Amino acid sequence: MEERKKWISNPNARKQKEKAHLNFLGQDETKKVRNFHSSFPQYEVTPLRNLANLASFAGVSGIYVKDESYRFGLNAFKVLGAGYAIGKYLAGCLNLDITDLSFAKLKSKEIRERLGDITFTSTTDGNHGRGVAWAAQQLGQKAVIYMPKGSSLIRLENIKATGAEGYITHLNYDDTVRMTADNAEKYGWVVVQDTAWEGYDAIPTWIMQGYTVMVDEALEQLNQQGIEKPTHIFIQAGVGSLAGAVQGYFASKFDCQRPVTVVVEPNKADCFYRSALAGDGKPRNVAGDMDTIMAGLACGEPNPIGWRILRDYTDMFISCPDYVAANGMRILGNPLGNDLRIVSGESGAVTTGILVEILHNEKLKEAREQLLFDKDSKILLFSTEGDTDPVIYRKVVWHGEYSSLDCS
Repeated sequence: MEERKKWISNPNARKQKEKAHLNFLGQDETKKVRNFHSSFPQYEVTPLRNLANLASFAGVSGIYVKDESYRFGLNAFKVLGAGYAIGKYLAGCLNLDITDLSFAKLKSKEIRERLGDITFTSTTDGNHGRGVAWAAQQLGQKAVIYMPKGSSLIRLENIKATGAEGYITHLNYDDTVRMTADNAEKYGWVVVQDTAWEGYDAIPTWIMQGYTVMVDEALEQLNQQGIEKPTHIFIQAGVGSLAGAVQGYFASKFDCQRPVTVVVEPNKADCFYRSALAGDGKPRNVAGDMDTIMAGLACGEPNPIGWRILRDYTDMFISCPDYVAANGMRILGNPLGNDLRIVSGESGAVTTGILVEILHNEKLKEAREQLLFDKDSKILLFSTEGDTDPVIYRKVVWHGEYSSLDCS
């Protein structure tokens, strides 16, 4: 039976009431993050693709996709959070502010001797763990990375190629997070995880701040094209750290004039959709295997920091079957006219897939009307990963796996 897309609008998003504080995602903090990342020799601003022909086909003014497959040569955005969190942690060990540190200084013999040997550990479906492992390697430290059952062997090998230890467990994502935290306590490691729990919120906060580099770059690139801000943003959610960072950045900068924001999840791990559906302001968890093609979004327990932001500021939550992400991969990989091709992985393409359906599928007319789309709409999307598993990418884009005859 055809899996269907589900959506729910958030009636509280535009109400003037006490909301989650956003200072930690404001312009002052973003400037610190961007200065730190720009000190890495590999740092370059990733492309913002203007898909003008797709926008014309969809009946809107513009569709803009931030292509994170170019980020630090790692094919995904996650290193922005992991790298900044590790930098902040090391700054704390040195009793310094992050503004006093750079990549070169952290690599110096003097600083390495002061720090000694540190092991960072994390749970990942691939991209986050690779970012942690790469950042640790770059700064002369060690990493031990755990992956949930069913994880890609290619992504595991990419992690181990940095010199990190890497293992696939027999647990789901959230249970693997708990195992990682237990091992860290046992062996004296430092957990670098993008979700928070009681007594563990500093590093998840730093990770969210790290992600704002990507958002700040995107807005700057839009400004360079004469666009003050997008009218709409579609952003994918796993634990909600990225979505919270994107939402928090724009809400902090533009307040009630912020873009309309839509959070998109896989239907097998749609904890934010279910939380919004409950309507009581409390997060809901999803248990089980969460065997979605969108491996980077297969998380069943919301980051409470991200949840509070998304609860208070997000306009709509959408739960999507896997074929929506697959359609997005094919749309971006086979562009219209002279639009540039974007190689986008499963978690990176779901927002493109659902956007095109909302704009074209009459069964989603009500959602389209609630989002106030018109011919002047300018939509910003983030392709958060490239083909981090090339085998899966080819199966979807070449061979048509995860297709749907009835895109309802």
